Amino acid sequence: MNEPHFLRHTRGLSIGEIAALTGAEPLAGARLDRRIADIAPLDRAGPSDLSFLDNAKYADQFASTHAGACLTSERFSKQAPERVVVLRVREPYRAFVAVARALFPHALRPSSLFEATGIVAGALVHPSARIENGATIDPGAVVGPRAEIGAGSVIGATAVIGPEVRIGRDCSIGSGVSIANTLIGDRVIIHPGCRIGQDGFGYLAGPKGHEKIPQIGRVIIQDDVEIGANSTIDRGGLRDTMIGEGTKIDNLVQIGHNVSIGRHCILAGQVGVSGSATIEDYVMLGGQVGVADHASIGAGTAIVAQSGIMSKIPPGQRWGGSPAMPLREWWRMIAAMRRLGRHDTTAKPSQKLVDEGEQE
Repeated sequence: MNEPHFLRHTRGLSIGEIAALTGAEPLAGARLDRRIADIAPLDRAGPSDLSFLDNAKYADQFASTHAGACLTSERFSKQAPERVVVLRVREPYRAFVAVARALFPHALRPSSLFEATGIVAGALVHPSARIENGATIDPGAVVGPRAEIGAGSVIGATAVIGPEVRIGRDCSIGSGVSIANTLIGDRVIIHPGCRIGQDGFGYLAGPKGHEKIPQIGRVIIQDDVEIGANSTIDRGGLRDTMIGEGTKIDNLVQIGHNVSIGRHCILAGQVGVSGSATIEDYVMLGGQVGVADHASIGAGTAIVAQSGIMSKIPPGQRWGGSPAMPLREWWRMIAAMRRLGRHDTTAKPSQKLVDEGEQE
């Protein structure tokens, strides 16, 4: 049985085309008409593959690679084997990504798993739903009353789009997704298994148990957002849950009701954001970060993985720990705990440990 190639590349690019695309400088003697068909890491690349090097840790692999061409910096450019076409560029990995995007455009956005166009037999679309020309709805998908779906959008198999949900143009809604009480902009990607717009977690404790609080808000997802598989975004209780344009959310992320997330944020896997928290623009949250209800994180702040955010963090900071604190303070605390573990209470804090922590 032949191994399938799930993400097929284009017809390839010449060395000259790669140089023009990335701004890289081919070293003297390079054949600009030589074609590159694929991408690969240094240790697996073959004569028709492009690779890259931007870290001295992989210099040994560079010396023995069989790649047809390699993007690298001035520092490493003279270490390549003669068989490799060297493309010198200031940011090798950024250039490599640009080539990968050109070779594999279909990998940038999920398409119909049924390889279909239009409303496919087996899809259930309410007569009052408005579907623009060019939208695709796969078998088993359900589109509810008065929902709107823009041209170029794909609704995956068994996805459920609730009443009056609006989905913009060129969006991709994965298989098994459920969306209710939500407005979605253009070019949004929602991966399989996501749950968007269901009740927030709101209860009022009392002597007879927990009384459910109506959740009457919406979810608003702006343009160019991407949401990873099996993530959950609750609708607002009294105000809307907001996801700002360009924000990227990893798999298995929980976002509670009334949360406001700004533009171009990054939320890594298993992040949990409690209700009514505010995350401003360009914030980065590492994996398993927890944000308490009503906490806020200022613009441009980065939070280390597994940290706990309990209150307000100013903009432009780097914090870590649980409860979180400024990163340098956190690393000093860790250094002190290590000294205590060695029963050494006289040694000074390890500056090396603090410095290494700040570089994480």
